[in-house]
Amino acid sequence: MTKMMQEMMGAFPVDTKAMQDAFKTSATLNEKMSKVALEAAEKSSEISAKWTKDTLAKMAAVATVKDEPADYGKAMTDFASAQAEMTSEAMAAFAEVAKKVQMETVELMLAAGKDISEDATAAVKKATTDMTAAAKKATATATAAAK
Repeated sequence: MTKMMQEMMGAFPVDTKAMQDAFKTSATLNEKMSKVALEAAEKSSEISAKWTKDTLAKMAAVATVKDEPADYGKAMTDFASAQAEMTSEAMAAFAEVAKKVQMETVELMLAAGKDISEDATAAVKKATTDMTAAAKKATATATAAAK
């Protein structure tokens, strides 16, 4: 009985290629998602750096000594106006980065879903074929052992 069970279990194949393919699909998706995230982080960093640089440049005009007291008020008003414009531009740039990340993520997820579905279908078909063959072999072995 033990020998028959060992032979029967040995007849049921384990498809390691399907596992390797699934791992490769997952690793490829992770690589692409990381690339999207890193590009977004890089672009966001560039936007922040430009915004900071522009703000500091505008602050120089505020920090200089003025001849008339009214000039201080004008410098602050000009700075506030420029800052509002720069903030609006920076927020629009950040929104574009976020929009691009969202679109690329959706595209990647749709492509990955298709790949995973195809891999799973192929694995199930192969497993069904292998299991059917193994079951037939096990049945033949059990019938021969019973005789």
